[in-house]
Amino acid sequence: MKKTLLAVAALCALTSGAAMAQQQDGKWQVRVRAVHIDAANKGSAAAKDNLGLSVSNKTIPEIDISYYFTPNFAAELILTYPQKHKIYSNGALGDLGQIGSLKQLPPTLLAQYHFTNFGAFKPYVGAGINYTRFSSVKFNEVGSSINPRVKKNSWGGALQVGFDYALDKNWSLNFDVKKVYMDTTVTTDVASGKLKVDPVLIGVGVGYRF
Repeated sequence: MKKTLLAVAALCALTSGAAMAQQQDGKWQVRVRAVHIDAANKGSAAAKDNLGLSVSNKTIPEIDISYYFTPNFAAELILTYPQKHKIYSNGALGDLGQIGSLKQLPPTLLAQYHFTNFGAFKPYVGAGINYTRFSSVKFNEVGSSINPRVKKNSWGGALQVGFDYALDKNWSLNFDVKKVYMDTTVTTDVASGKLKVDPVLIGVGVGYRF
């Protein structure tokens, strides 16, 4: 009987300790990342209306805010400020080089599943939706000569995989890869083309959970 009582007491202590550890994990987490945008730059399939459009790659700052509904399930909102990209054309009209620039603002909302049985190593996967607003569209003299018009709004899916590595109760290191589906249409007096940016975003950063 004594051995049984001791075993039960030990089990209760361990369970209580695990529960307290879970309670100590905050509901909120903020991460700051440096993210490299690698655009897929896929154009229209039909050669007759393909402007051969592409945008430049770049590295940007990113901030995201996560809320944990449970230790495993969370929602993450990804934010940055409008990012400027150069626009290039090398298609039906010949190699025009850089024809202008635009800015894109791509807030993304993701639902995540976090794996919690690997100690300090905390991998996760996510899926969600992206909205991109294209703005500040400017064309140089060559670009303006074909009278381009750019569709301003884009909706698309987003996929994510990454991990946090806990340094202590609050701070962690983060590595994250996302595939975001975004596109726009450019129409001119002589041709039109779909620009599928569809970037892969590779990020590293730090997180704080509270």
